[in-house]
Amino acid sequence: MAKIFIIDEFSPQDNAMLQALYSRSPHSVADHIQKVKEVGSGKFMERFYVGYGHSSIADCGSTTIFIEQISILCDKAIQDWPLYSGQETSTRYVDMSQQPIIDPLKTKESGLILKNWLDFYVASLPLLENFLKDKYPLQSGEKEEVYQKAIKARAFDILRSFLPAGITTQLSWHTNLRQAYDKLCWLKHNPIFEIKETANTILAMLKEKYSHSFSHQVSEEQENYWQETAKDHTYYISEKPSLEFFMDTNIEATELVKYQDIIKKRPLKTGLPYFLAELGTLTFNFPLDYGSFRDIQRHRNGVCRQPLLTTKLGFHPWYLEELPEYLRKKAEELILRQKEAIDKLETTPELKQYYIALGFLVSCRVTYGLPATVYVTELRSGKMVHPTLRAVAFKMREALLNKFPDLVLHCDLSPSQWDISRGLQDIVEKK
Repeated sequence: MAKIFIIDEFSPQDNAMLQALYSRSPHSVADHIQKVKEVGSGKFMERFYVGYGHSSIADCGSTTIFIEQISILCDKAIQDWPLYSGQETSTRYVDMSQQPIIDPLKTKESGLILKNWLDFYVASLPLLENFLKDKYPLQSGEKEEVYQKAIKARAFDILRSFLPAGITTQLSWHTNLRQAYDKLCWLKHNPIFEIKETANTILAMLKEKYSHSFSHQVSEEQENYWQETAKDHTYYISEKPSLEFFMDTNIEATELVKYQDIIKKRPLKTGLPYFLAELGTLTFNFPLDYGSFRDIQRHRNGVCRQPLLTTKLGFHPWYLEELPEYLRKKAEELILRQKEAIDKLETTPELKQYYIALGFLVSCRVTYGLPATVYVTELRSGKMVHPTLRAVAFKMREALLNKFPDLVLHCDLSPSQWDISRGLQDIVEKK
């Protein structure tokens, strides 16, 4: 009969050593625990993980990093990693009016741009809430507390589009030691100073806490490679920015025929088996506001390029359509003035991002295998998904079924409409 142990009480380095000992010894983990306690894991990690390059050892020790008071741009840069795990502050549920904003240029003009965005957000919030209450009145049997939360969430859904990308947020990053090092090697060469500084601070703290696991000797050639690559390829810039949606794939429809049994029998909320990823990839190109890009970036099982935030593709019309007419006119005038002011800023395209609101469209490009594509399409078709991203999921569904008519997709096709259950999507203490 199998012997099972659940061991969570050790530090990340001790956990890594504890698991690594299995590879060279037939003894029980109960014996290995004693060895770790007697000799410690420090020298072991320094010798075998760093010294000999047995990188899988550092996959076995994990840590959690909590990062606060960084811009949304920095937040997205940290999350631009296929093995990222963690959580971040949601602009769909949190009032961001009291959050500081990072202004890297610190000029009169740059400060005014940021002030104008936040002033509109703050002034419009109560007005929009009252408008939404008139549009979606409390119904008989609905709870007042849930209703109020749903109204606020709907208002945040709309007004988050006017938050500048320089507004500060917070996130957690749960990672193993190897991935932390690998990611930070790239991040510390990001073309934005705030991001580089954040990466170097995290790396210094990890070196202090886990000195034996972060004692790598880095060559000049490595540093130059990371720097040159980050300079030219950190951001995805479409050669032909477009408002069109299109899909490319190297998967042949005939390849799916042999798997029709598992495709058709798949129940709701159940993923396709991972091995189907070997059939090929699907790449989707589409415009999406930066606010909703943040949601699709959460899907790690593939490649989601980090787009450069600009004003070239315009402001997503959904946000303006959801405003009452008197606010819509103010918003349109504000967007026009702000765009002109941003264009006049004498700085790099990377730094201009801090002053651009989340409602502006970016060119998105994502590539997945078939199982991940089906998962993203189904999940993001749900009616609780932000409407601008949900519209993209519907287009993904349409493109998939046009190419693969026998593919079964369990999408939520109900119309996007007011739903008080948004007010239930909260984390509260049970009384």
